[in-house]
Order: sequence, then C-alpha cells, then structure tokens
Amino acid sequence: MKSITDAALTRWAPAVALATGLASAFAFQPADLWPLMPIAFMILLELLWRTTKLWRALLAGYLFGLGQFVVGLNWIATAFTYQAAMPAWLGWVAVVLLSIYLAVYPALAAGVAWRFRSERSALILTLAGAWAICEWLRAGVFTGFAWNPVAVALAPTPLITASALIGTYGLSELVVLFAGAIWLLLDRKWLPSAIIAVAAVLLSLIPAPRLLSTPDSAKPVRVVQPNIGQEVKWRPEFAERSAERLAQLSAQPGGQHPRLLFWPEAAVTEPLEDDRPGPFAAYATWERRRASALLRPGEFLLTGGIAVLSKDGLSILAATNSVFVLTRDGNVIGRYDKSHLVPYGEYLPMRPLLSALGLSRLAPGDADFASGPGPQTITLPGWGKIGFQICYEIIFSGHVVDERNRPDFIFNPSNDAWFGRWGPPQHLAQARLRAAEEGIPIIRSTPTGISAIVDARGHVIQSLRWHTAGVIDSQIPPATAMPTLFARFGNLIPLLLAFLLVVGGIALGQSRRYRRI
Repeated sequence: MKSITDAALTRWAPAVALATGLASAFAFQPADLWPLMPIAFMILLELLWRTTKLWRALLAGYLFGLGQFVVGLNWIATAFTYQAAMPAWLGWVAVVLLSIYLAVYPALAAGVAWRFRSERSALILTLAGAWAICEWLRAGVFTGFAWNPVAVALAPTPLITASALIGTYGLSELVVLFAGAIWLLLDRKWLPSAIIAVAAVLLSLIPAPRLLSTPDSAKPVRVVQPNIGQEVKWRPEFAERSAERLAQLSAQPGGQHPRLLFWPEAAVTEPLEDDRPGPFAAYATWERRRASALLRPGEFLLTGGIAVLSKDGLSILAATNSVFVLTRDGNVIGRYDKSHLVPYGEYLPMRPLLSALGLSRLAPGDADFASGPGPQTITLPGWGKIGFQICYEIIFSGHVVDERNRPDFIFNPSNDAWFGRWGPPQHLAQARLRAAEEGIPIIRSTPTGISAIVDARGHVIQSLRWHTAGVIDSQIPPATAMPTLFARFGNLIPLLLAFLLVVGGIALGQSRRYRRI
C-alpha cells in the first residue's frame, strides 16, 4: 500500500507543488490567511522528502514558487489597464513571465535542501537557510525584485518584532522552521520537533524588550490621501481639480498647529523644479507657491513631485521622481530623488529596441527618470531628522536609511493607485517590516490608499482605507532609543543565521551517513 501511495504522490507531485504555491499566496495581504504559509511549507517538505531525483526536487520548488508569484503579483496586471500604449492582456503576460524568472530562486533553495535530505531535520534546516539566501539574492540580482518574501505573511502577527534582530529574511527562516517542527510532530519525531520549535520560539522572542525614545515635544502631522485614481491623475485637464482637492483636505479643520503636511508621490504632476530658464522655471516656482500657500508659520510641506533636468537649458535630459520639502513661501529647503527606480515603470531598458516594438514605460512621459544617490537624511529645524523612501524603495530590507545619519522617522510617499486591490496592502505590510527592522516609524501618504502611520515596532497606529479621501491627524511616533541590532548589522545577521542552518543541515546529513557506515 505504501508503494502505491508513494507512486501516486510522485506522479502528482508537480500538480501538488503548483497548487500549494497558488494557495500559499493567500497568506499575504489582503487575504491575510497567514497560517497557509507554514502549511504550504509542510507540504513542500513532504514532497522533497519523498522525491528521489534532483530534477524532481528542482521542479517541485519551481512550481511552488511559480504558483505563489503568479497569484501574489496579480496586481502588476492591473497597472497595464492604465497604459493606453499597451493592451491590458499584456499585463498578465508580464505577471507570468516575471513569475517564470522569479521561480528560479525557490527552485534553487529546494534543490540545495534535497541534496542534503538524508534526515528530516537536515532537510528542514537546509531548506530554511537556503530559502532565506535565495530571497536575499532575488532582492539584488538584475536590480532586484524583493516583493513578498514569505516573511511578509507574518507582518500582521506579533512575530514582526523578531525582525528587529533577524530581519525579514530571518523571519522567512522562522516560517520554514515552524513548518518543519509541525511536520516532524505529525511524523511523531518528538525530540527533533521540540528542538526546532524551541529554537524558533527563542529567535522570535529575543528582541521583544525594546525601549522607545521619549520625544522632546509633540510633533503634529497631517497625512493627506486625496483618492485620486490613476485613470485621471495625469490628464492635463485634471491638474486643477487635483490641486483643489489636495488644498481642501489640507485646510480642513482639525489637528494641531504648527505641523508637517504630507502629500503622496507625484501629488503635483507639473514640475516643481526645472533646469530650463525663463517660463519653465517660473512655472515651477508658481506651482510650488500654490502648493505651499496653505501652510502656517513654522509649517512645512513634504510632497512628491518632479524635477526636470537639462544640460543645455533647452532640451529635457531626464526627470527625477522626488520629494520636495517646501517652506511657506514655496522655497525648496530639501529634496530627495528616488534612487531605486522600477524597470519598465520609470525607465525603459533597451529603449531603442523596445520603443521600436511599440512598448513604453508604464509611467507617462517620453523621458526616463534619473536615479538619485541613495538613502538620505534631511534635518528639518524643530522637527528632527527625516529619511525618505519613495514607493517601491521601501521593500528593500537593509537599504532604507543612511546608516551614518539615522533619521527620527521615514517618509514613504507612494502611488499605489494603479496596483489593484492586492498591491496596496502588500506594500504597507512590507513598510511595516522596515519600521520594525530599523526601529524607526514610517509615515506613508498615497493617492488612493493605504496611507498610514506605522510605529517603530511595525504596528499601524492610524490608517485610511483604500479608495477613501481623508486625512490622518496625529503625531510623529518615537523611534527606538538605540538602533536595533538589525539596524547595526543589517542583513549580516539573517545571512549568518542562514549559513549556520545550511551548515547544520549538511552536518546532520553527513553524520547520519557515517552512522550507516
């Protein structure tokens, strides 16, 4: 009977792996069925344990990843519905093609784990370490795509605090370890199950006692969410209505003064700075003064906008996706330019070739965006140190702050308006992980949601619902009194832990082999 069962499982293993990966995507936001993730890894472990060929192990990991990415990244397809130059169906082609590439990383992790599977515990340890290493590689290779490491499923749970020590990739290791402990328990492997479970629990509890700093004084803020959809945002005739809506929400009664005012990414669609002299520069000055006209003495506006770059003062060389810090009279006292640009979104790789094929980037305009120098901290007198990460940049663990000048909080303006129902909550979940990792609060302002204030433990203090116009009146939460261990050492800690897990798995496998001899 057992041989019949094993034969059937071998035959249907590819379908089981794909279905398990598809189901695991519902562990992420907005479905938020996070227990599905460890259950999915229990099934993957069973498939790898029963597999007798390396290519079957690689295929199981590949199909698992393919299913998870196709469902979890469905929001990318929505972006194509806002781009008239490309058909909407191309969005799903893009999702599938991207997932075909991304699934290589789970396949590699599964292959490494299978290679040293001579003992169940060895398989668990090796898979946990290899999975985290492959997620880290995925975040860096070919400019990186760090969206939805499996740890993101834990963002709404108390385990998010563990990221202050072991980071996002360490949390991914915990998911596999917890899954492995239950898998061993079901097979009545009591001792190894208990050892792995206790180790995972200890890792999740060590960083819990973190002290928050005491702010010198209350620092009021207002976060604006105008609920301006992507389908109208870039229409020339909508610019006036957009400005009016931002002004109305910014000026509505309530809250404390003086305060900082936060607007979303590209809230002002016309350039706020322009290297071209004459009417171009004058128009940018007028836009800045209009935007900041509602400020009271001692207040500042932090808004997303565009700067136009030109070498000769006539033609446009490029543009920057920026955050401008504006005074009451419209002067720019600080600017942050987005560094980690989105391929095909903010610039078109191989532009001559792809343009000839009729393709364009998803963001409107003919000129590509130029990248900035990386994380920066701007000191604003009376308000402290502010770090910036625009939209997509916030998903890159260990790369969101200037380590030499730690900010008091991070402003993360974003435009999630074209990412459907699944993109915005997943984006917020990843911002929560960055806050917990660094011990720094994050303020998010988006056109259609989800705007939020996240404290230094990764907890959402206040938020505005998706597709809702409104404001958040609150105060800047305190950062941790001291940088977290992750903030000090970055991804060195989770990668070292991953290395130890892989080495431990290999050692277990080798020791069993010697015992047989």
